[in-house]
Amino acid sequence: MNKNYYVTTTIPYVNASPHLGFALEAVRADCLARFHKLLGEDVFYNTGCDEHGIKIYRKAIESGKTPQEYVDEYAAKFADLKEALNLSYDNFIRTTDPKHEAAAQEFWRLCDEAGYIYKKNYQIKYCSGCEMEKTDSELIEGKCEFHLTLDLDLIDEENYFFKFSGFEKKLLKFYKENPKFVVPKNRLVEITTFVKSGLEDFSISRLKEKMPWGVPVPNDDKQVMYVWFDALVNYISTLGWPEDKDKFQKYWGTKNSPQAIQLAGKDNLRQQSCMWQAMLMAVDLPQTKQVFIGDFIMSGGQRMSKSTGNVIDPFEYVEKYGTDALRYFLFAKINPFNDSDFTKEKFEGTYNADLANGLGNLVSRVAKMCQNSKFNFESKETKLYPKVIKSLEEFKFDNALKFIWDKVTLVDQAINKAEPWKLEGKKLQAELQNYLNEIAEIALNLKSFLPETTNKIARVFGSVKIKMAEPLFPRLK
Repeated sequence: MNKNYYVTTTIPYVNASPHLGFALEAVRADCLARFHKLLGEDVFYNTGCDEHGIKIYRKAIESGKTPQEYVDEYAAKFADLKEALNLSYDNFIRTTDPKHEAAAQEFWRLCDEAGYIYKKNYQIKYCSGCEMEKTDSELIEGKCEFHLTLDLDLIDEENYFFKFSGFEKKLLKFYKENPKFVVPKNRLVEITTFVKSGLEDFSISRLKEKMPWGVPVPNDDKQVMYVWFDALVNYISTLGWPEDKDKFQKYWGTKNSPQAIQLAGKDNLRQQSCMWQAMLMAVDLPQTKQVFIGDFIMSGGQRMSKSTGNVIDPFEYVEKYGTDALRYFLFAKINPFNDSDFTKEKFEGTYNADLANGLGNLVSRVAKMCQNSKFNFESKETKLYPKVIKSLEEFKFDNALKFIWDKVTLVDQAINKAEPWKLEGKKLQAELQNYLNEIAEIALNLKSFLPETTNKIARVFGSVKIKMAEPLFPRLK
C-alpha cells in the first residue's frame, strides 16, 4: 500500500499580480510533490488564493469593480502560474468557493460549540498589509515591520474572539514533543518564545457594515469572519472537509500519524505554526505534521513585496529565459533558510555558467559523440541519489542541486580525461555507455526540479539511435 503525502503553499492575497516570492513557494511545493510521486507515494498538492478581507475590499473599490469581479480577475493571474511554472498541483482553492465558505462556517460552529468563541468590544492597531493586529512592541516608528509604507488602521468595535490564550500550555507541549515541527530550528525557537511570552485572544470577525467582504458568521448577519480565520481553513476544505472524511484522513492524516506539510514565508510563522495549530486543537483535528518557513527573496538588498513596489514578475523571466531556467535559479541560488538577493545579472550569470555551459553542454557533447559513433546503446536502471533524498527531506533544495551539479562536473571531467574522440570500437562504445548511464541518473534526480528539461533529455537519449537536438539552454549573448 502506498504512503500518502500532502503538501500545501500558503494562499496569497489577490490584491496584485503574482510576484517572485510566491513563485518560489509554489515551485518548492511542486518539487516536493513530484519527488514524493517518484517515491511511489499518493500525493495531494494544494495551492490557491485568499480572496477576502479589508485589503482586497479597498482595492476593489479603488478600481471601480465589485469585490467578486476584482478577485476573479486576479485569481486568474495566479492560476496562470500553473502553466508558466509547470506546477503539478491537484487543487487550486479559492476562498470565495461556496464549498470553502461552508467549511469555514462549520469550523466556526465547532469552535463555538467547544467554547472557544466569545464576543466583546475592543480597540487595536491593525495592519491591512498583514491583515494582523499589531502591538506597539512590533512596530518600527509606528509602522508594521513588513509594511513600512502603510498607515495602521485603528479599530474600535464589537467583534467575536477566539480564545487563543487557552492554548499556551498545549502548544508548548506540542512543540516540545515535536522538535522538527517547524523547519528551520531557529523558527521553532522563535515561535516557542512567542508562545511563552503569553497568548492573547484575537478577533475573528468584523462588522459587516464597515467591511462587508467576508464569509458570513453563522447566526449573526451583522458580522463577517476575519480573513485569517476563514483563510486558514483552506488547508482542509481543499480536501473536502467536513463532508469527505475519508479523503481528509487519507491526506491530512490522523492524530497518531499526521501527514500535512505546509510551506510559508517567515512573515507567516505565527499564523501557520501557532494560530492555525490552536484552531485545529479547538475542533479536535490532527495537527500539521511539519511547517517549513522560508526566508525572503531580496531585490537590490530590500525585501521584495507588493507594498514597496520592487517585485519581479515571474512571467517575464519565463517568457525570456524559459520555465526551467527560472526554476533552477530559485532552487539552486535562493537559500531556503536565509534571505537571498535576486538580480538580473546574477540570474543571467547562473544561466550561462550552470545551464548553458554546464548541463546543456554535457548533454550536447555526449549526444553528438553518440550520434557520430552509430552504435546501439542500452538503457540502464537508474536510482535516486541518497544525498538528494536526504536534502529534500530537510528542505535543502540548494544542497540537492549542488550535489547533482557536482555529478555533471564529474562526467565532464571524465570525458576530458578519457578523450573518447580518440577511441574506436568497443572501447568507445563502453565509454559512451558509461556517460549515458550517468546522464540518465542525473536526469532522474533532476526530474522533480526541472521536469521539462528532463523530458527533453529523455527524448534525446530515449531511442536506440541517438540524435543531436536543439541545445537545452542556448547561451545568452
